[in-house]
Amino acid sequence: MDRSSCAKFRSASETPGDSQQTSVTAVGIPKLRASSAGAGRAKLGELLNELPFGHCLTLPQGVLMRRVFPWLAAGLFLSATPASADEILVDGIAAQVGEDVVLVSEVMAMVAEGEKQMRAAGVAEDQIAKLRAQGLERLIEDKLIHGEVKRMELYASDDEIDETIGMIASDNGITAQELEKSVRAQNLDFEDYREQIKQKIENQRVIQVALLPKVEVEESAIRRLYDQRFKDQPDGGEQIHLRHLLVPASQDKDLDTACVEVTAADERIAAGEAFEAVAAEISVIAPEQGGDIGWVHASSLASWMAKLVATLEPGGISPVNRQPFGCNLLKLVEKRAFERVSYEMAEQQLYREVQQMAIEAEFVTWMEELRERTFIQRYGYFAAAAQLDTTTTDSADAAQGALFQ
Repeated sequence: MDRSSCAKFRSASETPGDSQQTSVTAVGIPKLRASSAGAGRAKLGELLNELPFGHCLTLPQGVLMRRVFPWLAAGLFLSATPASADEILVDGIAAQVGEDVVLVSEVMAMVAEGEKQMRAAGVAEDQIAKLRAQGLERLIEDKLIHGEVKRMELYASDDEIDETIGMIASDNGITAQELEKSVRAQNLDFEDYREQIKQKIENQRVIQVALLPKVEVEESAIRRLYDQRFKDQPDGGEQIHLRHLLVPASQDKDLDTACVEVTAADERIAAGEAFEAVAAEISVIAPEQGGDIGWVHASSLASWMAKLVATLEPGGISPVNRQPFGCNLLKLVEKRAFERVSYEMAEQQLYREVQQMAIEAEFVTWMEELRERTFIQRYGYFAAAAQLDTTTTDSADAAQGALFQ
């Protein structure tokens, strides 16, 4: 399937909550991400669609997330007693994984947002400890995978990283320079971003070499997935391609403040700035994609969204819209008649999805094998936290989240 075919299939087949990369459920109603380390992660299967190596390219929500802290020459260990809310954790080694180590600062960076939400909700310290323990296990798996990259010498070159960044930018309608500017606007180091891309390329290669040869895809499984996905698709109607800028109300920001920010964004757009550039800077909906939520069927829009869209022509931008959950701006990119997706249109993409599910199952077994043959030791606080009940993240969820932050 070429890139244009991928785009056609995705736009024709996407439904709210189906393959969107945003946190929108029924389109127009934001969904708060769960605070556990296992929730809201990119699936392992997305790895094969995440970078442009013969597969449909998507830009995962986490691609612009901050990189873990740089290596520090530290040998301090934490107390075996879980930290209190006001305890300052001193950096050190959280775990040794073969010849590599995971730093405390890496774990804390990974779970920072989830921990912030949990503390605001008054969650008990043992639950915070579980969150940190789960974060450590994900980083341990990262180290195990990186060890396989080194063993098989599957390194990504600078040219491959540049090419991938260029294709990600192109897929999002911006230049590589604009993408770099967007990264820096979020107070992120672009070299750290490049390192993320490098790791994703290398992880993809490991999966292709170690797991793909073990996977067989039966046509019956593809047909079952087609029936699940498209059996009840509309017979007609209209598809809408939207960009959505949302600043949510929260404990830290009331609705009035959120609307002040969106009004200021609207003024910037009216003065000539691109909607997608402003959305990339302040929106919580698909910021890396300039607020692009893709194609959706008109019947799936939330009522407040449908009313706004009905007043817009392609290229038009709605007035600032106030909802209980936050303030919004919508841009109608284009619209078209809905065409049903035939089995032939969907087959290649569904093949990949079935393949990905099979890879997820193989990944669990593979990761267990890597753990068994690698020396792993957790230290101090994390040795104690690992003894807590962490079964809330089951093996399937661990497999889905292991490769990406």
